[in-house]
Amino acid sequence: MLKIEHLTKIYGDKKAVDDLSLHILPGEIYGFIGHNGAGKTTTLKACCGILQYDSGEITVDGVSMKQNPMICKGKIAYIPDNPDLYEFMTGIQFLNFVADIFGVSASDRHERIRKYADAFELTAELGQPISAYSHGMKQKLAIISALIHEPKLIIMDEPFVGLDPKASHLLKEIMREMCDRGSAIFFSTHVLEVAEKLCDKVAIIKAGKLIRSGTMEEVKGDISLEDVFLELEGEK
Repeated sequence: MLKIEHLTKIYGDKKAVDDLSLHILPGEIYGFIGHNGAGKTTTLKACCGILQYDSGEITVDGVSMKQNPMICKGKIAYIPDNPDLYEFMTGIQFLNFVADIFGVSASDRHERIRKYADAFELTAELGQPISAYSHGMKQKLAIISALIHEPKLIIMDEPFVGLDPKASHLLKEIMREMCDRGSAIFFSTHVLEVAEKLCDKVAIIKAGKLIRSGTMEEVKGDISLEDVFLELEGEK
């Protein structure tokens, strides 16, 4: 579903991402972990077509991001770590705006908005301006907007930050349900316990370089993911 081949992104004299290759298959929840500044967000933004990269190739469902960015973006939903939404809109206006962009029919959008807004307990707030939303409410709205067009690939940057425990649990269930239907999820997180329980595969990045990847069992063996991460982070 998502292939990253020899991705390199340079800022000045620093390689933010250095020859990174990863393959995320349909049905997989793939975790992406590393310390702040390791290159996670740069990689995720490149995969969404938000950020240009210096070399390498990214394909989404077999389509090149460089050659056909609009086709790729039609298959993707992106949830940033800090949702930057149009605050002059109401919640429902924003959701309809996103649905319009992706060509979602009136009946489908109505059904999906009702389903997810009810689940995240946001229905009563959809008529309010987004400027009045808390960070957690904005995060929920961003998640709902990402689900409206039933994307084949969801890319998320720290999706659990700002969510209450009930919403976090619901998001994990939705992630698994989507992958069970054949979608794929690639997300970064600092919450290693969540990654260990939720992910089918995981990749660890350090200073722009991939230092370990594979199934959860392959990466962590008989110890915890946290122990593996701290051990690898401590290596020179």
